[in-house]
Amino acid sequence: MLSPGNDLTVERVPPAVTYPLRQRVLRPGRPVAAARLDRDGDPTTATFAARTATGRVVGTALVMPGACPWDPAQAGAWRLRGMATDPAQRGLGIGRRVLAVALDHVVAAGGGLVWCHARVPARRFYERAGFVPHGEEWLDPEIGPHLAMARPLDGATVPHH
Repeated sequence: MLSPGNDLTVERVPPAVTYPLRQRVLRPGRPVAAARLDRDGDPTTATFAARTATGRVVGTALVMPGACPWDPAQAGAWRLRGMATDPAQRGLGIGRRVLAVALDHVVAAGGGLVWCHARVPARRFYERAGFVPHGEEWLDPEIGPHLAMARPLDGATVPHH
């Protein structure tokens, strides 16, 4: 287990680097290939990984330009997907750091809003990060209960603490 002070790097990586963690956390019991997302190969998709000093991936997220389903006219909308933290490492700020780097990327690219389909158990995490729920929860039969959420971005750097 990491301690909060251990060296951890968060950087942009090829999507395949994150597949084992995504599979374990987001698609358990399914093949690693099930962790691949349709826009992983798109050059506008940015995938980030948090790695320990030994290179082990313990957190990940990806962002891509994409219209917000409930506000398609919103300029500069980006979608957050594939957010995962190693369950043994939760509570150490890894998810917050990965999210901050991903949001910084969106801000640098001129994005004005980030939206996601959050897993209901992660709702508080997203709310603490400034995301606001939209609409009612729904059940994805393959991966469980979800809630649409979004966060406007004002161009300021996102805190990394």
